[in-house]
Amino acid sequence: MQTPAPATPDYRSASFLTSASKLSQCPEDSGWEVAFAGRSNAGKSSAINSLTANTKLARTSRTPGRTQLINFFSLTEQQRLVDLPGYGFAKVPLAIKREWTRQLENYLQKRQSLRGLVLLMDVRHPLQVFDQQMLAWAIAAGMPVHVLLTKADKLKNGPARNTLLQVQKELRQYGDLVSVQLFSALKHSGHKELIAVLNAWLTAPWQPEQDTVGGEQETRA
Repeated sequence: MQTPAPATPDYRSASFLTSASKLSQCPEDSGWEVAFAGRSNAGKSSAINSLTANTKLARTSRTPGRTQLINFFSLTEQQRLVDLPGYGFAKVPLAIKREWTRQLENYLQKRQSLRGLVLLMDVRHPLQVFDQQMLAWAIAAGMPVHVLLTKADKLKNGPARNTLLQVQKELRQYGDLVSVQLFSALKHSGHKELIAVLNAWLTAPWQPEQDTVGGEQETRA
């Protein structure tokens, strides 16, 4: 049975909801949410702040990887944006890296309200090892992914477009499950394309399907 979809959100209305260090501390697993993930230096927080026109919403830091919490931002009572910890954090003990790897995997594969993943990559260094791992987790969970090639302002238009085409070619194997675009938080460019994807995910009717993960039946919208 479908649950009626909510209205299109106003991203400028986003407000901080809560933080969690593990899956069990996350808000109630209902409604619609989209997660943003990326390497510690991919410009994830800057992209969220640019999208929401709020420079103070997601914390940015001169020290990549400082924030190691899952941060939830409310758009409406049933719609959320989620800022996942930057992966590949520098200057973090190996044991902490391993724990966060486990928590990120748990979130991606078990969070029922998660409708899609925005995966951010520096346009100058796309498809690094951690990016490939994140893609693999999402694909394994049947999760649609939209890749933001960030910091597009760092390249001239020609090289930036060439990188976009190369990444699209590399990800073609995933079909419609993965899409790619250029984005610049500094120039506030790429909003229209990103918002179109977010709107599609955050307003899709909720209809549970039965997926098998690890031999057990799990429900995912």
